[in-house]
Amino acid sequence: MADKIERLFITLYTDADVHGKLAAQIRARGFDAISAYEAGHAALDDLEQLEYATSQQRAILTCNARHFAPLYQQWWQAKRKHYGIIVSQQLPVGEMLRRVLCMLNQLSAEELENGYRNLAEFSER
Repeated sequence: MADKIERLFITLYTDADVHGKLAAQIRARGFDAISAYEAGHAALDDLEQLEYATSQQRAILTCNARHFAPLYQQWWQAKRKHYGIIVSQQLPVGEMLRRVLCMLNQLSAEELENGYRNLAEFSER
């Protein structure tokens, strides 16, 4: 039961393809987020980024769908657990923040677990 309560809200890890200041702006709005830069992991490759996010029970946000879509498929086929992969096109920080906040207010951690979402799904005003 405690795991369910702890996993109600999505916790985010933004990889090195996402603007380094986004995680701090998400935290300033009351959500749990950390960037690859803050964690000292900006130089990790894509697989290592996903493995780190998973080890921290965080969903990963990336602007690298080209590499993360195949990783998602590999993990799905191998039945490897992760806490969600969220992809986005490169956007101005303010627009990306708006979409992330919309997503965080609509999805639970449980709904995102082992999933693959595109931040464009949350672009409605």
